[in-house]
Amino acid sequence: MYMYLKLMNELEELILKQPYKDGQKLPSIRTLSEQYGCSKSTIIKALDELEKRHLIYAMPKSGYYVVKGSNSAQGEVSPILNFAAAAPDPDVFPYLDFQHCINKAIDTYQKDLFVYGTVKGMASLIDIVRRQFMDYQVFTEERNIFVVSGVQQALSLLAAMPFPNGKMKMLIEQPGYHLFIEYLETRRVPVIGIERRFSGIDFDRLENIFRTEDIKFFYTMPRFHNPLGCSYTNKEKKRLARLAAKYDVYIVEDDYLADFEQDSKADPIFTHDDSSHVIYLKSYSKIIFPGLRIGIAVIPDLLAEAFRLYKKQDDIDSSMLSQAALEIYLRSGMFDRHLAKIRSRYAARAKLLDAALAKEAAHSGGAFLYERSKNPFIHTHILLDKAVSATHLIEKLKKESILLESIDRNYLQNFERENIVKLNATNVNEEDIARGIERISAIIAQTASK
Repeated sequence: MYMYLKLMNELEELILKQPYKDGQKLPSIRTLSEQYGCSKSTIIKALDELEKRHLIYAMPKSGYYVVKGSNSAQGEVSPILNFAAAAPDPDVFPYLDFQHCINKAIDTYQKDLFVYGTVKGMASLIDIVRRQFMDYQVFTEERNIFVVSGVQQALSLLAAMPFPNGKMKMLIEQPGYHLFIEYLETRRVPVIGIERRFSGIDFDRLENIFRTEDIKFFYTMPRFHNPLGCSYTNKEKKRLARLAAKYDVYIVEDDYLADFEQDSKADPIFTHDDSSHVIYLKSYSKIIFPGLRIGIAVIPDLLAEAFRLYKKQDDIDSSMLSQAALEIYLRSGMFDRHLAKIRSRYAARAKLLDAALAKEAAHSGGAFLYERSKNPFIHTHILLDKAVSATHLIEKLKKESILLESIDRNYLQNFERENIVKLNATNVNEEDIARGIERISAIIAQTASK
């Protein structure tokens, strides 16, 4: 990442966290240069960018001054603790950066954005995505990359279209992605589930299903599974790739949280695929903002033409304006700047969530269990004692302005459910996490004792 972009993040954090008031002067350029160990020109470039985003303003021969605006409320205790919301934190949405990219896209591409595009997507976006994917250890050709209107569209197309293996059934993890479950059940697509726990999946059971059932593809979230929060090991990913090749079953790998990976050695299943049986899906909604509705699908050659045809019939193309703005956002380095910011914030919240849950679970007397991860993430789950009703717990907490979400919609209708509660801290302030978990633990204890 460019030095001035990194510096922008640090200065922005300084403005938001320090007790600055509207109109208060920032330290001088010389002071900032000495403080951050970089040239004055780098400081000036970063300050100029912050001024364009209306976080500061310049006074000739005087210096730079703060515009706090709506961010002045950050850090205040929220009346509602929302451990249910899975959407990204609105406080880190790159509103101004992306507004700049939209304006730049209109200036650059002009009328090209206001006509139909191509089914595959904007060529310049596909080019930069292909190069970005190398950082995820996803090496592919441009002909295999499709821009889709979110991962949900890619999943619906894959579920509907025929596959070369001639098979019909979907296999999905339980619990799993609720919208895909809803899609499959609403359209009565043949589907079966396989249990996934924090400790992993039963590979003997998985292989038996691959061998004996008519499985078209297996849909999995190998990294930071939602709602469990766990990830497969590289050894497990390699085994999945081998089983797919052995039994001619495709793997649909939903790697929507790849950008949050801290372990540089944690490669996707796609990396280990030697038989072109892995379909790789990546979303930009969780890292930028949900309304972008741009995802990427890497489709093997044998499936590419059918996927193109089904996508053409579904929506002709994905939003050209969104594609062009995303292309500029990625190419300019703004994405790297935003990624550093949101990674840092989510990592801090994940550590606090992990520590609070571990502490409270240890003192719960078995009322709930929490399994710790080497790399804790922003969402996870707890396993409740059988005496504790998750439904009643959620209702009690709601009366105390603590929001949790039921796990029911993450299961197929006839699949046996675990007594678990999911927790997500993307929309909970850091200073509220520990007290929120303490109160959740206290209510669990009260419920278990009755």
